[in-house]
Amino acid sequence: GLYVGLAEDAFIVASEPYGLVEETSVYIRMDGEAIAARDDSGSGYHGSERGQIRERGQIIEIDRMKAGSLAGLRRWSYNGQDLPLSVDHVVAAEITTRDVDRGDYPHFLLKEISEAPLSFRKTLRGRIIDSGGEGGLRLKLSTTTLPEKVKSRLRDSSIHRVIVIGQGTAAVAGIGLAEGLRSLLSDAGLTTALDVQAMVASELSAFHLRSDMSDTLVIAISQSGTTTDTNRTVDLVRSRGAAVLAIVNRRNSDLIERIDGVLYTSDGRDVEMSVASTKAFYSQVAAGWLLALAVADEVIVGAGMKPDNRDRNKLLQALLNMPEVLETVLNSRDTVAEVATRLAPSRRHWAVVGNGINRVAAEEIRIKLSELCYKSIPCDVTEDKKHIDLSSEPLVLVCAAGLSDSVADDVSKEVAIFRAHRGAPVVITDDRHNRTERGASTSADADAPGRFDVVDTADDPERQPEKRVVSNDDPERFNAACAVFTVPKVDSRLSCIPVTMIGHLFAYEAALAIDRGAQHLHRARSAIESALEHADITGEQVLRNVSSDLQRSAVAFWDGLNNGEYDGHLGTSTAERISTVLRYALRRIPLDFYELEMGRTGTPEVVIGDLLEVLSTGIDELTRPVDAIRHQAKTVTVGISRSDDTFLQTRLVRAMLEAGTPRHRVSYTSLRTLAHLDQAVAEVQGYTRYSVEGMSAEYSSTGKPTAKVIGRGGVSLTLKSRTEASPILMGTKHRVAVEREVLADRGRYDGRTLIFIPEVEAGVSVGINLLHVRFCENLPVDTARTILQKYRRRYQALRDTITETEPTFDEALLSEISTVELLTTPIDELADLWR
Repeated sequence: GLYVGLAEDAFIVASEPYGLVEETSVYIRMDGEAIAARDDSGSGYHGSERGQIRERGQIIEIDRMKAGSLAGLRRWSYNGQDLPLSVDHVVAAEITTRDVDRGDYPHFLLKEISEAPLSFRKTLRGRIIDSGGEGGLRLKLSTTTLPEKVKSRLRDSSIHRVIVIGQGTAAVAGIGLAEGLRSLLSDAGLTTALDVQAMVASELSAFHLRSDMSDTLVIAISQSGTTTDTNRTVDLVRSRGAAVLAIVNRRNSDLIERIDGVLYTSDGRDVEMSVASTKAFYSQVAAGWLLALAVADEVIVGAGMKPDNRDRNKLLQALLNMPEVLETVLNSRDTVAEVATRLAPSRRHWAVVGNGINRVAAEEIRIKLSELCYKSIPCDVTEDKKHIDLSSEPLVLVCAAGLSDSVADDVSKEVAIFRAHRGAPVVITDDRHNRTERGASTSADADAPGRFDVVDTADDPERQPEKRVVSNDDPERFNAACAVFTVPKVDSRLSCIPVTMIGHLFAYEAALAIDRGAQHLHRARSAIESALEHADITGEQVLRNVSSDLQRSAVAFWDGLNNGEYDGHLGTSTAERISTVLRYALRRIPLDFYELEMGRTGTPEVVIGDLLEVLSTGIDELTRPVDAIRHQAKTVTVGISRSDDTFLQTRLVRAMLEAGTPRHRVSYTSLRTLAHLDQAVAEVQGYTRYSVEGMSAEYSSTGKPTAKVIGRGGVSLTLKSRTEASPILMGTKHRVAVEREVLADRGRYDGRTLIFIPEVEAGVSVGINLLHVRFCENLPVDTARTILQKYRRRYQALRDTITETEPTFDEALLSEISTVELLTTPIDELADLWR
């Protein structure tokens, strides 16, 4: 669906009513995929009516001049048929801004996990009645939930198959319902009375439909009631005669129009804003048990038996106590956060395992870990893990609550195997044999209500456990685990519920821990972006201005790399590239090597652009926004780069480029040298461009590289090149090709003043651009000093040579010596002028 809200002088378009309520409470719902049916007047479409026709979508035209009014909207079906709108199509939202208020919580997800006990309690409200006396607690569901026609078909055995369907989390809740219904029938000795299955809705519609399904009851579970895969499957089974009940959170949703009975979770309007559904799962499990009890009771009565009231009373009481249990588990968040922060970021491979009803917890935890932490995670029976993928040495969450002693012993042995194979097992159990003084607070009453323990058995998850025999009397049954969470003990049939709560908290805290890994990269990128806001700043200045910020971020990032904090979630190539570009940005590596290592000529602007790009890549790999999941609500990261380079505007660089030298063949150092030499040049008179062959990175003086003229201009057109007679590269050109540095020189025979520019690819000279120039006669002292400082470090060499024989270096003489001599005379000879 799509929703067009009618606000004051505005239309608001959103994919959910949640997005409208801050501006308006009324809207028109566009129908994207539902099968529509024309009503008797031919003016409207109603999905529940007969005579259905497939329209496959709608179009609404919005008139801005009539914004906010119904008259400003025109609607068609996707095939072009006019669908007039009237006030009857305007729907009032059942939620308000209060429903979508995050309050003091940092994320909607944490708010919704915290609201799970209340959702569970609301789902039970009015449906479990205390009749008093020997009757105790009893179940009360209305006929809108379990209609009489469905009850009668259950009693007379015309329904002998139950299929529970859903997608994602709802499908997992369906497994719990199916397990519960099977156990209730088994306890009554009616194992064969119903064939009970749980399956993903799309699997039922693809592979398990029959032409006649009148013997089947389908129970569809959905949070929103708009899940297309579930709703389509319901349409298909209904058309084949199946009875359909639904567990759904949202009233007036699409699913409601397709079913025989509905059990609303919570109050039927329990809003979930986070993409990852959490509190809906708990209320779906609660509703599932209520519906399982109701269906089982009808089958038992139909078999001429009476339900076991004592067991029913025990189970119903356990359900009523569950919100308090969940509130107790919620108090453990800080402890869960510590374990998740320590183990989650460094482990690349994760897994979840469980036995019996704990498979429900394991499957649901897997979904939340996958959604929030962007991991592909297997879910297995505990004992099967050692037969499959122990070699990946995963972080394993072991769901082990409600197990008998013998099964718990077997699981403890599996945990020891995980640890022995360098895995990092984390156990969630209600087994009080796991109390220990290490990592757990003490209490006078170990079994007091509200207890929650964590056992941290090792600071180093790589440490191998001691070999020992584990028995029922062992006070530390899961001592091989990296951590043990102990939850309150409940009815074993419900043990998966508090285990899931630990898993949800672990997934949330693990996502936060991974996300925190990006904070140093965020700081570095923010510093660069802030510096780039000044339009007149050069790349060199940007790197200087952010140097201290980059240094702090880089050190913190490198510390994290060394400690393995990025091993689980940052790509190896990304981590390596961030480290490399940071070192260039901090000038720990000269920019001259940038092209050889990174494949691009290194300039501050290029380094800044590359750094912004790779920082954004790293941030994207590490960011876990929690409420908005990638590909369902993706965070888009925009990197800012500055490509303008002031060096390209100088005369010497322009002359070089106009002569045909490709920009990528000139190093940043050469560009910078040319920019400074530009102040010493009065005129560029021409150029001669040579190609060079036979050079290599390992070239020595014994080789014989050659040079050939490939371009001329200006005064060069009237000159004869020596390479025309002998192509062997020698003399000054040979020196420039070997050193790969810009050189200013004066011809020994004709006295012409020249600037040699090496053209380099992959660290090898492949050409030389020789610019014919006329230097200024003399330069001011400050200008001469700056040029000499930047050109082959001549200033430092000259000062050191002079001060070997003279008490001081008198810079005033720099303005009296000709520019050509300053740039071309050997340092020893030049220094003699100061004696």
